[in-house]
Amino acid sequence: MAKSTETFSKKEKEKKRLKKAKDKKEKAEDRKSNSGKGKSLEDMMAYIDEYGNISSTPPDPSKKIKINSEDIQVGIAKREEIVQEIVRNGVVSFFNESKGYGFIKDLLSQESVFVHVNGLTEQIKENDKVTFETEQGQKGLTAVKVKKK
Repeated sequence: MAKSTETFSKKEKEKKRLKKAKDKKEKAEDRKSNSGKGKSLEDMMAYIDEYGNISSTPPDPSKKIKINSEDIQVGIAKREEIVQEIVRNGVVSFFNESKGYGFIKDLLSQESVFVHVNGLTEQIKENDKVTFETEQGQKGLTAVKVKKK
């Protein structure tokens, strides 16, 4: 008589496979029974209220706002030219000579303006009072033509 070829691990794997198939079938039946098919159009409808929020109730027609089509602006608003002083005054708040950059604090607006060694006309160091002009750089205003006072 030969020994049975079914081992304990084979039996366990078969049990797991059958259980997995049974769970999958139960889930599919559960989805079918709870599916939302057959809903009416009104149940699927969504509305937007006067504040732009999504709601399930239709908006109140008395709160409707009339908008003139000529008032709608398509595209980007025109950017106003920024008129700046020709020469500004400031104090060097930070300057790293080894890396060649720093910041100047504008005396009028108290804003910090980036300065690079290429924008200097003479050497500067921290706490020097300087005059400078600005131009638009990659990340904002950059000080150019920087001179000590």
